[in-house]
Amino acid sequence: MYPALAVAEALRQTSSASNGAPLALHYIGSIGGMERDLIQRAGDLFASYDEVQAGPLHGVSAGRVVISTAKLTVGILQTLRLIARYRPQALFLTGGWVTFPVALACRARNIPIAIFLPDIEPGLAIKVLSRLARVIYATTADSAAYFPAGKVIETGYPLRADVLNAKREDAFGHFQLDASRHTLLVFGGSRGARSINEAFGAIVSDVLDDGLQVIHISGELDWSVVQARRTALPADQQARYHVYPYLHGDMGLALAAADLVVSRAGASTLGEFPQFGLPAILVPYPFAWRYQKVNADWLAARGAAIRLNDEAMRAELLPTIRALFADPARLAVMREKAAALAHPEGAAMLAQRLIAIDRTTI
Repeated sequence: MYPALAVAEALRQTSSASNGAPLALHYIGSIGGMERDLIQRAGDLFASYDEVQAGPLHGVSAGRVVISTAKLTVGILQTLRLIARYRPQALFLTGGWVTFPVALACRARNIPIAIFLPDIEPGLAIKVLSRLARVIYATTADSAAYFPAGKVIETGYPLRADVLNAKREDAFGHFQLDASRHTLLVFGGSRGARSINEAFGAIVSDVLDDGLQVIHISGELDWSVVQARRTALPADQQARYHVYPYLHGDMGLALAAADLVVSRAGASTLGEFPQFGLPAILVPYPFAWRYQKVNADWLAARGAAIRLNDEAMRAELLPTIRALFADPARLAVMREKAAALAHPEGAAMLAQRLIAIDRTTI
């Protein structure tokens, strides 16, 4: 969702700056998906929001495949009706099962398809749909190894305006932080991460005793537990332990404020952490395919991060945090290495390429 929103913002800005005809952006999501809330938060960024039927075809039971196939067929018909209504000039995909009926319908109508690959390694949906796409834009050039030669263009991870424009001095005021202390940011992605919340909960008092201040984004699932844990701390520690269930427009400020982050290794880490030169302790989600491990190892190999395995967190998280803050020179090098990977122009580059896409070839 966030890459799509970032590119949509840039498309509107690029169109306005060039004094061209206003772009009408239409978003198609899945029925019952999490997209609706984020689209509503985006205000008038999109001219319309529609939902079509879709479902997973891989890693599910035979019965579920039958149901998903039926949904896919319905989704294609729904998309064909939307194509007749909106007459799109291009389709931009960022992944997910809903992209199947939309991509198939657009291909049937000879509409050019462009894909953005957020992670380094593509998931099954993007691997399959890449055969229908004219071009694949990618966060890093390393993704080219998974596709035919010449099909991948490196753009960097597209960042939203509220991330690009976040300033450290504004962040300290916004979160009421002490500029004389180091700040640790802890979060597990948009839905939170229970193992990170539990492991950090076991050491939060020690971290605060070390003089750090913390921004902890728990996710909705563990919010009540994290709130109760903060309430049980002494008053002086509570004042330095800033907890939130979720941050949307303020996430850029949280990243700008941090000196070190503990998080999962979703695709956004490849773009957001370098943008702020933010050293990271990355804990890949262990119960899925290896996308997050590949992302974490990519940053770690470039000196911008340290990877911890999920099962090792309870034993290794506190010593790792302490070791990094006890070695300012090492943190400075990690900050420099992270900043060298930044692509602040990623969303603008994608927008320019999408505006220029034509229908002469597929």
